[in-house]
Amino acid sequence: MKSLFYLLLQWGLGVNAAYIISIALLVIAAYLLGSLNFGIIISSKLYHSDVRSSGSGNAGSTNMLRTYGKKAGALTFVCDLLKTVLAMAIGPLCFYHEDLRFLALFIAGFACMVGHSYPVFFKFRGGKGVACFAAMVIFTCICMNLWYIPVILFVLFAGIVLGTKYVSLASIICGMAYPILLNRLNGADRSVEIIAVAAGLFVVFQHRKNIVRLVRGEENKTVLFKSKKKKDDSENE
Repeated sequence: MKSLFYLLLQWGLGVNAAYIISIALLVIAAYLLGSLNFGIIISSKLYHSDVRSSGSGNAGSTNMLRTYGKKAGALTFVCDLLKTVLAMAIGPLCFYHEDLRFLALFIAGFACMVGHSYPVFFKFRGGKGVACFAAMVIFTCICMNLWYIPVILFVLFAGIVLGTKYVSLASIICGMAYPILLNRLNGADRSVEIIAVAAGLFVVFQHRKNIVRLVRGEENKTVLFKSKKKKDDSENE
């Protein structure tokens, strides 16, 4: 199987030109896929409203959960995961060579995160990219035979959410932990680590307002499981 990179080389463009064009096309394709923000699409098609006009104003699965319920939140999360996996699947089509395919996965995953957060189709107002980040972590780690890193991050994320009920705090900590784990447990290629750091910092940057609210004690909590007694009490109010 010949990748776009090798086809461009065969056309006589040279290594540097082939490399730059392949990366550019990969970034554009992944960004456009990321711009298909399913929080906005699902809220518009199924609920005839824009999720960005409710709750936190964020077009992500957490705000979908708070605004429309668990099914809407789960559907949004799954769709955002799948679009990121699809974006990363394009990577080997651009760089099939063993030395470049992992780098292509990270480039595509990060570009999809940016597209999700700043979608060209929706006036550059999207989500925070956590679902896309999760897909990037899972897919890249499976391909690199580092399946234990997503497991560690999932346990960390679940523990923080269950202990504090702050999804934002869990997302921030996992964003910072991922490149550290990748470095300590794998010692990945430097270029791959740089993109992993960029992705983690992007997650933190997208939660900058949440960080301010966390410091002030004003951050919204997310309760995934309500006890039957509390549910009955809320229904009787």
